[in-house]
Amino acid sequence: MNFDDTPEEAAFRAKVRAWIDANAPKHLDAALSEAGFGISPTGFDFRTEARAWQKKKFDAGWACMQWPREYGGQASPPIHQVIWQQEEGIYNSLSRLFGIAHGIVGPTIIRHGSDEQKTAHLPRMANGQESWCQLFSEPAAGSDLAGLRTRAQRDGADWVINGQKIWTSYAQYSDWGMLITRTDPAVAKHRGLTMFLLDMKTPGVEVRPIKQANGQSGFNEVFFNDVRIPESRRIGGVNDGWNVAMTMLMNERLVIGLGMPTGFEDIFDLCSNLQTADGPAIDDPTIASKLATWAARSSGLKYTVFRSLSALSRGETPGPENSIGKLVAGSTQQEIAMFALDLQAQSGALVDPAMAAASARFQAMLMRSPGTRIEGGTDEIQRNIIAERVLGLPADIRVDKDLPFNQIPTSARR
Repeated sequence: MNFDDTPEEAAFRAKVRAWIDANAPKHLDAALSEAGFGISPTGFDFRTEARAWQKKKFDAGWACMQWPREYGGQASPPIHQVIWQQEEGIYNSLSRLFGIAHGIVGPTIIRHGSDEQKTAHLPRMANGQESWCQLFSEPAAGSDLAGLRTRAQRDGADWVINGQKIWTSYAQYSDWGMLITRTDPAVAKHRGLTMFLLDMKTPGVEVRPIKQANGQSGFNEVFFNDVRIPESRRIGGVNDGWNVAMTMLMNERLVIGLGMPTGFEDIFDLCSNLQTADGPAIDDPTIASKLATWAARSSGLKYTVFRSLSALSRGETPGPENSIGKLVAGSTQQEIAMFALDLQAQSGALVDPAMAAASARFQAMLMRSPGTRIEGGTDEIQRNIIAERVLGLPADIRVDKDLPFNQIPTSARR
């Protein structure tokens, strides 16, 4: 199989390069070059610059290219989006503000939303007017998403929401959120859920950023106190929210798998330039062996992604095989970060980019990497998905499978 660009793809890539070279916000080059996984760009108003870059891409036809034209896209093949992301380079850091909207929420609205919802939101997502978050996990319902307790009760033309979400990425920057709630506690837990589109400025919504170990606040708690959502913002059927959630989760794992760096290029560069007591690090057979292992994994991940992209090009929903990418990339990233700090010896404890090797990229990667093995489903959940839905192995025993949610024993109710 030949993975080189076809003539059409090569021409498209050249067109992308020329446009980016002529239009990219090059005044941000220095700040964006210092950013990386676990290192947010600083020195400028991130939201303002991100929205401006997205609007410029939209006006030129480069935003959400695979979406239908009537919703702001170009109906382009998925490979065009991949080529764009490859060529966008450091400016892709600005696009992260819209990653959930473009990669997770948008495709879900395209599949499950009403015509009015598609028209109202998709073009605004594509042009940078709306950023979104995904309101799923709760303190008592992380890996077991169907165990959520945030309630939605019908009140005339509205739904009234009470409860809490946690680990919500970018909630403090989001204009809208996709919210899953429990609407019927008297049926089995997967069958009593309903999904809504939530304006994050609605009265009763409170966002509290969570201070992480790396000093940043990418995750948040979100509280709902008698929040009213119009019936017109329900997406999917009443008590059919699990089906909508599955579309979101499949897209989420694809987005994470596509966008999660393993750190291989960074560790290769470090080993190529680092001098040890015995000479260049890359000449050490033990180090070379580890690099070879990580190179093989990175290559395998790349071709697994190509398989997913082929499915997308056929109009299929991303499948459970995308759990492979998330599982392997997340663990590899953490392994590489820990190995890099070992190579740096005592200086590995430095976190100041001006003093640490590789501008403290591996220190930042290590502090952020545990989150990658939790968000979008923990490693254990990914292994279960791969075992049951990819390999066809027997499912885990679930004693609560058919029990009404309000009859499931908890620590407070036995």
